[in-house]
Amino acid sequence: MMDLLNKLKFDENGLMPAIIQDVESGRVLMLAYMNKEAVEKSMKTGKTHFWSRSRNKLWMKGETSGHIQLIQEAYFDCDRDALLFKVRQTRAACHTGNYSCFFNKINDEYDIITEHDQVFQPEDVYQNKAAILKKLYDVVADRKLNPKDGSYTNYLFDKGLDKILKKIGEEASEVIIASKNRSKEEVVYETADLIYHLMVLLVEQGVTLDDIYDELRKRS
Repeated sequence: MMDLLNKLKFDENGLMPAIIQDVESGRVLMLAYMNKEAVEKSMKTGKTHFWSRSRNKLWMKGETSGHIQLIQEAYFDCDRDALLFKVRQTRAACHTGNYSCFFNKINDEYDIITEHDQVFQPEDVYQNKAAILKKLYDVVADRKLNPKDGSYTNYLFDKGLDKILKKIGEEASEVIIASKNRSKEEVVYETADLIYHLMVLLVEQGVTLDDIYDELRKRS
């Protein structure tokens, strides 16, 4: 791996453009930037990873949406300062919901023609679903800071860590039983209960969702 990384020419910021192409159709899906860590992570995991210039951090394509890119072939150009990955794209590449990020066409009159290839609605993937856990966490955290009479969450905080852990154990057992029963509805219901009680534990322990997300990214 080091031999490969030493051959590549990264810019003064340690970055290199990476073109992502659909391995079957040949369609260009997106362009992003990689540093050495992103290249190494991509090659070792078989999933594309990039360096976010705006967030100043490593990220895996699909870590939020689930729309991962499985690398089939990898190339670098003759000047060794650009990369090309041919991938199998899960669902869509663009955060706008289009299959490719390149859906704005310039015609001979220099007019811009938008050719949407909408696969999903962004708000369904990046807002509503992704925000549910954060909203739940924020509600639990607010209950701890601003107790409310009759709140079950405050009841758990008042009873302390042992009570919270006991409930997590009980809910985990319920998930196991529901799974053994092969009941999807029960699994969904009991898993939701377990996640709620885990949120209470995270707040009690001072652990944030970002702490969990960062740990999950390390395992991807």
